[in-house]
Amino acid sequence: MKQLPRKTDKNLLVGYETSDDAAVYRLDDETALVHTADLITPPVDDPFLFGQIGAANSLSDIYAMGGRPVTCLNLIGFPSNDLEPEILHGIVEGALSKITEAGAVLAGGHTTDDDEPKFGLSVTGIVHPEKFWRNSGAKVGDALILTKPIGSGVLFNANLKGWVTSVALEECVRFITTLNRRAAELMADYEIHAATDVTGFGLAGHALEMARGSGVLLNIKSSEIPVMSEALAMYEKGMTTGVNAANRAIIKDECQFDSSLSEFQRELLVDPQTSGGLLVSLPESESKRLLRVLHDGGIPDASIIGYVTPASDQTHLFFS
Repeated sequence: MKQLPRKTDKNLLVGYETSDDAAVYRLDDETALVHTADLITPPVDDPFLFGQIGAANSLSDIYAMGGRPVTCLNLIGFPSNDLEPEILHGIVEGALSKITEAGAVLAGGHTTDDDEPKFGLSVTGIVHPEKFWRNSGAKVGDALILTKPIGSGVLFNANLKGWVTSVALEECVRFITTLNRRAAELMADYEIHAATDVTGFGLAGHALEMARGSGVLLNIKSSEIPVMSEALAMYEKGMTTGVNAANRAIIKDECQFDSSLSEFQRELLVDPQTSGGLLVSLPESESKRLLRVLHDGGIPDASIIGYVTPASDQTHLFFS
């Protein structure tokens, strides 16, 4: 992306030059479009659940910008010679249930033959051109709130070996099929300085993007981070994911860990998430009030996980 020419249209408020969750294009003084596209491979065998997870994951980028999704297009890779059309129907049916829950509409899409099933959405949303969120803008003195627990990556991998209990797996699926709509709507009344959703780069990777883009240091207290049941135990048992090593490499030069954190706790911080929660930076004076609103609004796992301080040399992220 760095080799591409920079944007020249003044109405393109957010483009590809940054690591934001979606693009924003101003139509007029009251309305801007929010554009995103994403797709994933199946973390579960059930087609309906796969569709729900894929849709929730894609819709999340709109919520991370403070927007409201309006229209969706399916993006599907499907091995039509190996799988029955009923499976494809189940995937789309699951996605449609989440699209409808989001108050958006499914307007079409594109399907191509692929060796492995893949599903996601291209989503167009709307937002006020002066009220959208970015993943940069965190200010010294801000508090950090995370709305969902982490740990889905290792849980799904461990489930392939039968290591995860049905209770823990069901809880994990419930988290990642939950839209970030309610959280974003409740946050709209607060002074959000920066926001992102936690997905494939893990909490540490997405927090680093926020810190680097804001020119600050994020101090995160590991004991305050909500964690899915059995996720840490899976790392302690020897499980990992194919993405952890790459995620560690992304943060290694700009992140420091307190010596008290175990190897397994550090691995959890780079665990790749699917349809993870929102991570937001806002004035500390508003954080406890927002946290109560989130809890009362049906988001009981939301937590204040840290604070923003001045950057220190090359370090932008510190986990204690």
